[in-house]
Amino acid sequence: MATQSPYHVVVADFITDDLEHERNVFGKLARVTATNAFSEQDLVGHVENCDAIMLFHNVALTEQTIGRLECCKLIARCGVGVDNVDLDAARARGIPVSNVPDYGTEEVADSAIGMALALTRGFSRMNSQLRDSEHDGVWAYEQAAPLFRLRGRTFGIVGFGRIGVATALRAKTLGMDVQFYDPLLPDGYDKMLGVRRVETIEELFATSLVVSLHCPSTPQTKGLVSHELIEQMQPGSYLVNTARGNVLDTSAIPPAIASGKLAGAAIDVLANEPPPVDDPLIAAWRDPSHPAHHRVIVNPHAAFYCEEGLIDMRVKAAKSCQRALLGEPLRNIVN
Repeated sequence: MATQSPYHVVVADFITDDLEHERNVFGKLARVTATNAFSEQDLVGHVENCDAIMLFHNVALTEQTIGRLECCKLIARCGVGVDNVDLDAARARGIPVSNVPDYGTEEVADSAIGMALALTRGFSRMNSQLRDSEHDGVWAYEQAAPLFRLRGRTFGIVGFGRIGVATALRAKTLGMDVQFYDPLLPDGYDKMLGVRRVETIEELFATSLVVSLHCPSTPQTKGLVSHELIEQMQPGSYLVNTARGNVLDTSAIPPAIASGKLAGAAIDVLANEPPPVDDPLIAAWRDPSHPAHHRVIVNPHAAFYCEEGLIDMRVKAAKSCQRALLGEPLRNIVN
């Protein structure tokens, strides 16, 4: 007769049936089930008696659900951001919350640089204009003018964590002058990496050709990049966001594109995903008569994605749960 696994781990969302990677980690230590949840209400009756929860991004864990957890030893967020978990409620119940901070570092940094190059070298704009044009006269480099050499130009980074640093290293290989703003970071990273630190976000926006956002979503960063901040940029600047949607007021982008303040913007994340059809940015991006139509790149929250990264987030989160079940020291605790 098969021995019953002593623990039960619930995969709350995103992964519905293929639990091979998780089961390979737990072996006989834990039984793994998936809830197929698309809302917090879908979790009712599935998580109350579990010993650990693996959570992606489709649902939130609020105090309502956390208060019903009877024996949960860990909530493992299978990703970097933890804004869909009530950290205070979990702490009050004595439940640690962990994340996987390094699963997509390279991919997001690659995406940020790739988007920046697509904008600053005119790739996306020329492709878009050629596709929509009925005239042979646009078949010339002048349609993207003016473009400028990147070497020596300033690349600004907001948030100098793992992904921000990885992006900085890539921008340096292009010969760009890298500066960053991060008020929470101890001194010394600028000297260690050969970059510059600025004291205010206003200074960073005012002096950078490209600004790339890499800060987490917190009450302090919500709406951090506003109309007023973008207005402080040099005419013809570029903005890239592969961080979190709510750190940037995207309604500021269309007028900044129209005025020439921004020469282009690349947006991988939005506050509401998928966005409503009347979202100001999406409406301008879809409108062939608006300058944003050719100058804005929109991606569906995909900067993190690669097949290896998807496996990393699942395996690393499962190993965090395994350590919790075995009573071993925990890593990457965020509450």
